[in-house]
Amino acid sequence: MTDDSLDHELRRKAERRADAKIGFRIHLLVYAVVNAGLFAINMITSPGYLWFMWAALGWGVGLLSHGLAVYGTDGDHRERLIEAELEKLRRR
Repeated sequence: MTDDSLDHELRRKAERRADAKIGFRIHLLVYAVVNAGLFAINMITSPGYLWFMWAALGWGVGLLSHGLAVYGTDGDHRERLIEAELEKLRRR
């Protein structure tokens, strides 16, 4: 692999990671804004029952898994598996 192709590959990888982090931050911002709105509606319409929590909890599970996929070790684990498979294919 030449230096130019290595630099190009590293740049593509860095762009994918940056895009994933930006995507998560947007997801987090939308989650906060929407759930703040639901909280306000809940407090105005039926303060005796906190129904907004169901949406916050359900969506929160998805947000948590998104965050783990972006910032957790799974990304590194996937890269190691890809490298191992590439090595197997190169040995053939």
